[in-house]
Amino acid sequence: MTTQFGPSALATPANLLTVARLVLTLPLLAMVLDEGASWPAVALWIALCVTDGIDGHLARRHGTTRSGAFLDPLADKVLVLGAMAALVATDALPWPPVAIIAVRELGIQALRSYWGKRGLAIPATHLAKAKTIAQELAVGFALLPLTETDATWFVQSLLWVAVALTVVSGVQYVLAGSRLATTLGNR
Repeated sequence: MTTQFGPSALATPANLLTVARLVLTLPLLAMVLDEGASWPAVALWIALCVTDGIDGHLARRHGTTRSGAFLDPLADKVLVLGAMAALVATDALPWPPVAIIAVRELGIQALRSYWGKRGLAIPATHLAKAKTIAQELAVGFALLPLTETDATWFVQSLLWVAVALTVVSGVQYVLAGSRLATTLGNR
């Protein structure tokens, strides 16, 4: 029997997994800052990325919640931006593309909060999901000891693909939200 949770529930399986992802991001960041690219960092990165999909599945199965709608994107941003910042600090990634991604992610999070307070919710598009995967792949390959020195061009290429998807999906999100806000008179 599957338990259903209402929209105001806090202690749901999906939320517990999301909070675990947030907590486990800290050891990952410490590992990256201390060791740089390493197999343990790659393993933890993969586990954290996979659990993102699992918590989404659990939320759809047991019922989505307002707290989950807030926590899941927050955990995604902390994980991806934290890992990218740690990789910039260790010179594994250049700062300009990471800065572009960070500005977009924080800007969209602010818009999501602004529109959410007005009762508007803009669902993630397929392009936004592809953006997340591209960001996760860029970080994952940057964490691989095999690509640390011999295939930096590959990691950089993945990162710039992630930047392009990030910017385009951000514009798409702003346009969709603006149209919805205008249509509903919530500007």
